[in-house]
Amino acid sequence: MAPPTPLLAVRGSEGLYMVNGPPSFTESSAFQRDSGKNCKAVAFSKDGSLFAWCNGEKVNVVSVTRAELLRSFDLPKAVCLEFSPKNNVLATWQAYATGKDGTAGVPNLQLHDLRTGKCLKSFIQKKMQNWCPCWADDESICARNVNNEVHFFENNNFNTIANKLHLQKVSDFVLSPGAQPTKVAVYVPGSKGAPSFVRLYQYPNFGGPQSALANKSFFKADRVTMLWNKKATAVLVVASTEVDKTGASYYGEQTLHYIAANGESAVVQLPKNGPIYDVAWSPNSLEFCAVYGFMPAKATIFNLKCDPVFDFGTGPRNAAYYSPHGHILVLAGFGNLRGQMEVWDVKNYKLISKPVASDSTYFAWCPDGEHIVTATCAPRLRVGNGYKVWHYTGSVLHTYEVPSNEEMWQVSWQPFPDGVFPERAVRYQAVPSEVPGAEPKPAQAYRPPALRNKPVTSSKLHEDEPPQNMKPPLGGGDKPLSKTALKNQRKHEAKKAAKQEAKADANQGPAQAPAPQNAPRNAVPATTTGDPEVDKKIKNLKKKLKAIEQLKEQAAAGKQLEKNQVEKIQKEAALLKELEDLELGV
Repeated sequence: MAPPTPLLAVRGSEGLYMVNGPPSFTESSAFQRDSGKNCKAVAFSKDGSLFAWCNGEKVNVVSVTRAELLRSFDLPKAVCLEFSPKNNVLATWQAYATGKDGTAGVPNLQLHDLRTGKCLKSFIQKKMQNWCPCWADDESICARNVNNEVHFFENNNFNTIANKLHLQKVSDFVLSPGAQPTKVAVYVPGSKGAPSFVRLYQYPNFGGPQSALANKSFFKADRVTMLWNKKATAVLVVASTEVDKTGASYYGEQTLHYIAANGESAVVQLPKNGPIYDVAWSPNSLEFCAVYGFMPAKATIFNLKCDPVFDFGTGPRNAAYYSPHGHILVLAGFGNLRGQMEVWDVKNYKLISKPVASDSTYFAWCPDGEHIVTATCAPRLRVGNGYKVWHYTGSVLHTYEVPSNEEMWQVSWQPFPDGVFPERAVRYQAVPSEVPGAEPKPAQAYRPPALRNKPVTSSKLHEDEPPQNMKPPLGGGDKPLSKTALKNQRKHEAKKAAKQEAKADANQGPAQAPAPQNAPRNAVPATTTGDPEVDKKIKNLKKKLKAIEQLKEQAAAGKQLEKNQVEKIQKEAALLKELEDLELGV
């Protein structure tokens, strides 16, 4: 049976509609277009079977597979929507508003039972940040942060708090993905000279620091981003400060930490200084990619020991995206960069293609692992809105640009469970496309009028570093050398080679042909006495005689010599006699 075709939901001032994915790209009949210009929020369920949107009047939920309306909720002001992992609950959030007389407002976070349509529970949630409760994948646990402590509910019973995780001031938490037992990573910011820390717990064992699976503390952190891998064996923590006190970076200072559920932890050593732009786990949970350093940024893949496995060199990039199967990695430069992408086969570390998606504000892999969407959306950019669907080999298969008087706000692929799309062999040849590949011409650097008719001389601000495999050779357990260590090693090898060359010359010295007549008198073949002290004296004497020769040449050319220089020349005979005596003693 052929795998299904993922849909692409498009939201903008033209309304809300869905497009069939590759290869047809026609508007889908599974969803009836909502032409209203006031669509504020959309959401697919985790398995892609349900779709919800708010059109400014109601929140509607449809079955994408059966193309029918399932539920409609009277919530015209909803601006955030989220499905629980097994599609039992729909969470909605609207802006919190207090009464005119200063009384408390009505609860603005609502949890709806999708089977019955009833509201299970309402909460007051003032901030939009982290508004949505977090569920375990089997919905046995649901958690939300309330007044610096994490409340846990079980089996979607929101009337009883089953458990609480109370620390000094829990600022953020993340539940682990996958099967039970569920783990939770919590972040507590530092205060009064105490460090910030991230702790890992296994639900429901929250009995103090001793019950924690792992603990990592650090001082430089105003905020953190915590990323679980798919197998829930480890967490990556990007700790950021708002201000870099050294003044080196406008973006503050970032550090990357690795915390394993077995208690191990480490600081990931990044070879280049500068911001950490992006960190992404491979779907295999055995390695991760970091994009970091002042531009041009470096990108490196690390293993679970935090050792570098492959270095992609430097380039204009600030994001990393693994394909759903984990066999392809895209390194891209969006935002204030030109939209250059590098598509890599991460099993063989081969570059597949280098497409350019200029002015892109959004990037996402299609669940089939073969296609990519890039989009230019408002309000980030209000001109040139539209989207492109690419094959990873660099071919543009479909492009859509909205009319100049319209805007596009969001595009989103329909998700699918793991295993629906099989992993295919990596292709290096660009797939055929009917869409002409309009490669943007690179902007020419300004040249003053006087230089415009002269040949262009290439000049680079930075020399890009090439990619290199960081894996140690088989049989050698040594760690890869750093850039400085490599430099020192090369210097050491060069010195060694020079010494060996000098020794070879010295051994051949007596058998060499006689020196030509015009050679200076002090050009004596190199000899060794076996006594390092005597050799050193001979070397110094030769050096002085060479300097005297140069002074004599200058005097012959008519240069007026200083008194001390004339005295040096007068010592020549004595130096020659001393040299002769030392060499005769060989």
